[in-house]
Amino acid sequence: MGPWRFVVWFGTVSLLADVVYEGARSITGPLLASLGASALVVGVVTGAGEAAALGLRLVSGPLADRTRRFWGLAIAGYVLTVVSVPLLGVAGTLWAACVLVVAERVGKAVRSPAKDTMLSHAAAATGRGRGFAVHEALDQVGALVGPLLVAGVLALTGGDYGPALGVLALPGVAVIGLLVWLRARVPDPEAYEREVAAAAESDTETVDGRRLPRAFWTYAAFTATTTTGFATFGVLSYHLVERHLLTAAWVPVLYAAAMAVDAVAALVTGWLYDRHGPRVLIALPALTAGVAALAFTDTLVLAVAGSLVWGAAMGIQESTLRATVADLVPRGRRATAYGLFAGVVGAASLAGGALIGGLYGYSIPVLITVVVAIQVLAVVLLAVTRTPRR
Repeated sequence: MGPWRFVVWFGTVSLLADVVYEGARSITGPLLASLGASALVVGVVTGAGEAAALGLRLVSGPLADRTRRFWGLAIAGYVLTVVSVPLLGVAGTLWAACVLVVAERVGKAVRSPAKDTMLSHAAAATGRGRGFAVHEALDQVGALVGPLLVAGVLALTGGDYGPALGVLALPGVAVIGLLVWLRARVPDPEAYEREVAAAAESDTETVDGRRLPRAFWTYAAFTATTTTGFATFGVLSYHLVERHLLTAAWVPVLYAAAMAVDAVAALVTGWLYDRHGPRVLIALPALTAGVAALAFTDTLVLAVAGSLVWGAAMGIQESTLRATVADLVPRGRRATAYGLFAGVVGAASLAGGALIGGLYGYSIPVLITVVVAIQVLAVVLLAVTRTPRR
């Protein structure tokens, strides 16, 4: 199987998996509330799930590098996710539902470093930016379909969560079947990158594999800085509804539009990355500053535009940022790097959420000024990052 076919098939796996877990995440809050959860419990459980999804990669990344069982970890993580979601529909107690919500996120933590590493091997042949971009675009199709599918079943059944979550077992079965087939066809994805290295008469493993390169840490600092100033969609939607710019019913529609922009931005910046290198990442701090400047206004058109710019920034975060990690880190330490990178991004996201939320309640002009200053610092860090082209 050629590298492009591998990227597309792996993207299809992610598409189907997103149908499953994004469909479930779209109704997690109401589901837990129906079982007696308070707003505090919902916040704690979903927060714990996101912390697990990012923090546990600090363990699963080095484990993947140490054991070299990338397929095993990827399949185990996907199995945990696609089994947990349908069980949510039959969970009769709050504690059981809470455990399953967190388990679904643990599945993502288990599979992500291994999945990203295998994808990076194939992307070495397709072009790192384009490979990760196509994967992200397919991923976002699932992020759109899943919530819409769940919403449709809820409408047909009068709000019954059981069938709405049970129907997600079908794409879940397809995920596992496709993964098993893909593993049989491509048991060693690293061969794609070895062939590229051999053709170029070079090998990235000549880099000292005992420590991650200094450029990786500088790049991680850039990513953490720009992420710290990145508003979450939760804060954006809060502003839209609180200022009576949109009704709550229109917020999911805007989110879907932002996800469409996400996919397009991933494809465009991925192509540009392969042609021009990491300099294209300067678009990320620019877009992040633009989100704050537009989205927190009291004008509907500008606020909606800011939300769409948010989608564009997300597209870069989910594709080109990961492609750059693969260009910075040799093969033998790449899963570890992806795990550490996710931990850094998670910590920055937490800090950024608190910062943006706090400043929003204090002063929006101050919020915009602080975000712009943070992004200027991010540009400086990007300028001193030396990214080799492999």
